[in-house]
Amino acid sequence: MQNVFTGEVAEQYDADSAEISTPEVLAPMLDVLEELAAGGPALELAIGTGRVGLLLAARGVPVTGIEISEDMVAKLRAKPGSDVVQVTIGDMATTRVPGSYTLVYLVFNTLSNLLEQHEQVACFANAARHLAPGGRFVVEIGEPELRRFPPGAAAVPFEVSDRHLGFDTYDLVAQRLTSHHYWPAEGRQTDFHQRMVWFGEMDLMARMGGMRLRERWADWQRTPPTNDNTGLVSIYEKPN
Repeated sequence: MQNVFTGEVAEQYDADSAEISTPEVLAPMLDVLEELAAGGPALELAIGTGRVGLLLAARGVPVTGIEISEDMVAKLRAKPGSDVVQVTIGDMATTRVPGSYTLVYLVFNTLSNLLEQHEQVACFANAARHLAPGGRFVVEIGEPELRRFPPGAAAVPFEVSDRHLGFDTYDLVAQRLTSHHYWPAEGRQTDFHQRMVWFGEMDLMARMGGMRLRERWADWQRTPPTNDNTGLVSIYEKPN
């Protein structure tokens, strides 16, 4: 797994994701995760700076994390309440931690940071190994928005504001995209390479790991998917 969340990227991560990290914005996600944990422990893959995990732990859910970036974990450890969250440094596709969990979750399109298909397959298998029978694996990731990508175009914008410019470029043959981020006022630029993944492909990965699709929603408010919004939240279940 690539580790790009180091140095300045880790230092700026909370500021760059501030708009989607408030308790109010995260509340629908936290409601779902708390419900699916069902009083049991939760494991967050790629826990990062604790954007989700610390708030879930504050609700009384025992949270453990796996994170490849020591710099991101250092930011987590500087926050109140982080002492109750155990974090292991490692690759989310292969790292094992002790215990059995009723919930494993992976949010914010982070699955796409695994740039090879076999890595994503391994991530699903790793989630399944950590789940107790009947446990759930929640993945937050959308399908590539190729309908917004006209023939001959070089890039598709996903945010254009005074503070931040964001564009995606696609390599359809390699099943890759690169998210380009520019902060004009700061003179800062970051590129994130990602592997596009389709829901059918994810569902097969889950089956290979011994899980099955239970539900898929267009958002954390449980809106049914449509052709215009094919989905964002996928919930897989390990059979009893």
